[in-house]
Amino acid sequence: MPDLDERAAVRRLHDRFGFGPRPGDLDRGFADTLDRLLAPSAAATPDLALAPPVVAKGDKQARKEANRLRAADEKRLSGWWLERMVATDTAAERLTWFWHGHFATSEQKVRSPWHMLAQNETFRRLGLDGFPALARAVIVDPAMLLWLDGNDNRAGSPNENLAREFLELFTLGIGHYTEQDVREAARALTGWTVRRDSAEAELVPKRHDDKPKTILGVTADFTPQSFVDTVLARPESAEFVVGRLWFRLVSPTPPAPDVLARLVSAYGKDIRSVLRAIADEPAFRDQATTLVKQPVEWAVGLMRALGVRWDSLGGKAVKQLGNGLRGMGQLPFRPPSVGGWAAGGAWLTTAAGVARLQVAKLIAENADLRPVTGVDAVRDRLGVDTWSERTRDALANVADNPGHLAAVAACAPEYVVSR
Repeated sequence: MPDLDERAAVRRLHDRFGFGPRPGDLDRGFADTLDRLLAPSAAATPDLALAPPVVAKGDKQARKEANRLRAADEKRLSGWWLERMVATDTAAERLTWFWHGHFATSEQKVRSPWHMLAQNETFRRLGLDGFPALARAVIVDPAMLLWLDGNDNRAGSPNENLAREFLELFTLGIGHYTEQDVREAARALTGWTVRRDSAEAELVPKRHDDKPKTILGVTADFTPQSFVDTVLARPESAEFVVGRLWFRLVSPTPPAPDVLARLVSAYGKDIRSVLRAIADEPAFRDQATTLVKQPVEWAVGLMRALGVRWDSLGGKAVKQLGNGLRGMGQLPFRPPSVGGWAAGGAWLTTAAGVARLQVAKLIAENADLRPVTGVDAVRDRLGVDTWSERTRDALANVADNPGHLAAVAACAPEYVVSR
């Protein structure tokens, strides 16, 4: 299979395990870059302090004010995370973003930025370690329970939402469990309840079904943790999670059986080891393994390439950038469903293309583009390997205006698609 050269392979590492290179990053070697990306990450910004949501009881005005405060906190939370993505030079934020899409949870229903922040920090703290610890945390995560109706899951009337999605979307995949397993798992998770002013979920004994259940052939009076351990003990689970990492970070084409076996072996250690094993695979350097950048990945990568920090943008620019991401169909903390966001060509619609150009212009307007003096200079700045003749001709038409040049280049297929 065709192999990427060293510089292109380093760029791919930054695209897939981070949010794209900064100027100078492509001058480092592949091994050094991989070590840097997989190193422990220091905090990129001060911790964000959010308060529990106000539960408005009373008149219409009180509810309106509570909604205003919650919306303001959500904007602060989203901006805080986007700044971390721009500022962080390790894989920590990219993996936090991956888990946010994998365990997709939306503030639209949770209605508590405070709980969403706590979940986000769980993804960051555990996201590069072993998957079992992360899965055990998620099963009783307050935001997840609010999202998938954990408060409605009680003995005698179990709600199956969390149990079903945990088996189907988070750990095993379709075809590796039965409807009876879903029903029994829902019973095992009864009683776990979230109060709006509590940082942790609690078990309410009178709501819990304490009779034995049989899940995936194992009979016990399950706790959430023993339920998770039973599911993850299935061999299909490791293959499923590794497959999702490959799908989002490498290629929509599944790994070959021998590659999958090597990645599953690394999965037994931790997620960091899986990423290192992925990078060691010849398939990782195959030029055919292209990925369309999701809007957030694309916008954050462009800010990094052009040296624009989120906290340097004024309030108007921040609002415009948020509107642009919404126009492209992706905002942090707002996945469209428990299945997360789409992948691939779904992002290449005409409407998304218009919004993408608007965002590119906005970012370019806030960048120092004095060194960008031509078509090859903008290619180097964006970390693009080469321009097609068609793209080069289009860029030549705006080459005398660095802002327009950078914006149009950022919307070219060579930059929108990670090759």
